[in-house]
Parts: sequence; C-alpha cells; structure tokens
Amino acid sequence: QVLLVESGGGLVQAGGSLRLSCGASGIFFSVYTMAWYRQAPGKQRELVASINNGGSTDYADSVQGRFIISRDNAKESVYLQMSSLKPEDTAIYYCNANYQAYDYWGQGTQVTVSS
Repeated sequence: QVLLVESGGGLVQAGGSLRLSCGASGIFFSVYTMAWYRQAPGKQRELVASINNGGSTDYADSVQGRFIISRDNAKESVYLQMSSLKPEDTAIYYCNANYQAYDYWGQGTQVTVSS
C-alpha cells in the first residue's frame, strides 16, 4: 500500500516560516519525482515546487526565492521550507509522487497565513 503523509502545516503570521514534511512508504522512493501542490478555496490545484530523482528543482514563480524543496532518499521524505509567507499562500498543501504512469497523493495539510 502506498502512503504519502504530510505534516507541518498550521497557522502562521505573514512574514513567518513553516516547514512541511512528507513521508512516503510503499514506493521505490528514490526514482520518483516528488512535488508539492496547493489548492486554495475556490481555486484549482497548482504546482508549488518539484524535485526530480537527480535533485533538480523547479518552482512556481509565485514562490521562487521564498520556498525551498528538498528530499532525503534515506528517510523517504520530501520537505518544503516556506519563508516570507504571505496570506495568498494560504491553502491545503499536497505531497505528490510521480514516476512514469504511477502517481500518488497525500491527504494534504492546511497552511493558513494571517495578515
């Protein structure tokens, strides 16, 4: 059974920081591209950041320079360090694992940024 479990969400003031974690099980973690998506109320789910199996990263323009994605293959985990948070970062954040035809999602963790 594949499980992706996110943690680290919460309520933070604008300008603050949070670190999200996603632990994976049931997959050959090191080959997967891992990503963080988010979905705000009334909006479509959007890609926030991704990191491939070689460690190359990609970011949405809206978070470039503020968020950092990283992975630890030994711990089968991916992280999202979020800094300089803005109220518009408020959303449910989802962890995603993708490899060829295989695509898995976590249950999401709420991030709320107050102004």
